[in-house]
Amino acid sequence: MDKKVPKTTAQRISISLPAKLATELDAMIERRGFHNRSQAIAEMIEQHLTENRQENEEAVMAGTITLIYDAAKPGLLEKLANIEREHIEECISSQHILLEGNFILEVVLVQGPVQKLRHITDRMLTCKGVNSGKLTLTSKIIPQVHRPL
Repeated sequence: MDKKVPKTTAQRISISLPAKLATELDAMIERRGFHNRSQAIAEMIEQHLTENRQENEEAVMAGTITLIYDAAKPGLLEKLANIEREHIEECISSQHILLEGNFILEVVLVQGPVQKLRHITDRMLTCKGVNSGKLTLTSKIIPQVHRPL
């Protein structure tokens, strides 16, 4: 399918499902509040295509690195900030949310090649004092703010 289809156009497809699967799909649609089967199936296909795209280490994607860490751990805040500075082209912005005790939830908005984003995430997750974290990616990217000269 090499045809370019305008974004505003929809294409009709037809699928057959086993009765049990169709029943489960309808229950999920009801539970999650989708308007119809088409909307739900389109969302699932989009999600799987995004996951498939992540297999291409060179693909440029946007997403978030979510971390939960102990801010009282000596040197941790500086180490995380240094990792972000080292990858200033990929780390677009970050948000810190204070949790109970000394814990912080940090969300870092990132964009770049998948391989590089995984590397940044791994470096952050392996810092002492980081309790948990996750990289979440999307195939949609942030348009350039400034054009290259």
